[in-house]
Amino acid sequence: MDPESPDDIAELLRRASTGDQEAWRSIVHCYGPRVFGLIRVQCGDPELAEELTQSTFCTVASKITDGYEETGRFEAWLFRIAMNRLRDEMRRRKRHARPTSNEVMALLDDSSAPDDPLFDDSDRRALAMALDQLSAKERQIIDLRHVGGMSFRHIETLLQEPIGTLLARHHRALRKLRSLMEKDKKPPSSS
Repeated sequence: MDPESPDDIAELLRRASTGDQEAWRSIVHCYGPRVFGLIRVQCGDPELAEELTQSTFCTVASKITDGYEETGRFEAWLFRIAMNRLRDEMRRRKRHARPTSNEVMALLDDSSAPDDPLFDDSDRRALAMALDQLSAKERQIIDLRHVGGMSFRHIETLLQEPIGTLLARHHRALRKLRSLMEKDKKPPSSS
């Protein structure tokens, strides 16, 4: 069973807290790829992303068995743990969590993409270069929404910022991405 509603996730969390391995597998199956994707796009290191994803779910498992009560904020709580793990690791390593263009390209690579005439290699390059030019806050909102698949309600809870601010930041970041991609794709003007 994959959680489809707040009641489903509450039931899965309740069952997981009693040691139900199937419930735990469903939680990890549903949220694991999103947590991993978000961490990977933020740090650009698949091995580190895997390690931090595992650490995140270890923390969640221990908190669930210690009496966690679901109040409709599990997703935001989960992603907050993941982002805190990443932040702490980046501080420890004294480096910034930003992907290189090649890593972004690899992440965006999809085996079905070559057959998709709407998204070709030049689009991937333009997107990777545009993503690298976003500010940290712009990149964060894009990653949370489009890589993490989080709703704005959950992002609001995670970042503890007003939803209007987040919607405006997301809109500006998308507009900036579009502008940067169009600029990159324009042929140089001949004088």
